[in-house]
Amino acid sequence: MKHVYEMKELAKRAPKLFGIPTGTRLDEMFYKVVYENESYVKQPLGGLPSYSVINVTGIPDTGKSLLAEQFALYQAMRNYKVLFVTVESPAQFLYTSLREKSKIFDIDFSQIEDNIIVVDASQSFELRDNIKSLLETLDYAINKKSTTITIIDSITGFYEHKEMVARQIVREIYNFLKKHGQTSMLVSQKRSGQSLDSAEAAGGLAVAHILDGTIVLSKKIIETKYDVSLYNMPLGSVLRTIRIDGCRLTPHDSRTYVFEITETGFIDIKMPLEEYIKR
Repeated sequence: MKHVYEMKELAKRAPKLFGIPTGTRLDEMFYKVVYENESYVKQPLGGLPSYSVINVTGIPDTGKSLLAEQFALYQAMRNYKVLFVTVESPAQFLYTSLREKSKIFDIDFSQIEDNIIVVDASQSFELRDNIKSLLETLDYAINKKSTTITIIDSITGFYEHKEMVARQIVREIYNFLKKHGQTSMLVSQKRSGQSLDSAEAAGGLAVAHILDGTIVLSKKIIETKYDVSLYNMPLGSVLRTIRIDGCRLTPHDSRTYVFEITETGFIDIKMPLEEYIKR
């Protein structure tokens, strides 16, 4: 009976909705509807919905980790504490990547070192295979360092070769992050056989179904004369796209956008695909 509430009993527990900036155009793509001048208007949220747990998915080499690192750097630069759980790349390589990117932001790297707390699960079988051990470690890091942002790259590493229990693992991590009030970005790997612009990832629909929203990154190789004509790009080049596939917490722009990975390794979202083709 402790889980049964009258709606009014939840008023004091309901979190305020605001944006957590990513430093990309995603901050404009999530929005809320407000009442102004006797009408309802859309107002950019200014970032990921507060306290949301967002799935970032795509096939390899679509920019998922770059987006996660960019989000981490942007929040650390604003003096927020970020917990970064690295599952694929050893922590020392993450350090090098963030250090080089901080030079491009032209910020003091010591500020990044102070504000990003790293849990290295890439070289720990216990953390990857034992969900209880993982959550105890995250609980220690969050409480000891007072983090408000959590990034996991990638959550797929926690259920490799055991996708039958993927839903259970994702649910436990999701509930943990919600309980601790973390605004989170969880990278998940898509099977190459799946539709490139779908939300499905390894583990079936476990990730997209449970988490609060999904951002899908995709890429198309320009390989026919028709592609060259349609996209006005050279043969063999790559068109990258990003789309908010869904979010249960707030309205969002559901159009597919074109983005570029700059020479300096950052995500630069340009414009909706329809506008790109018209141009």
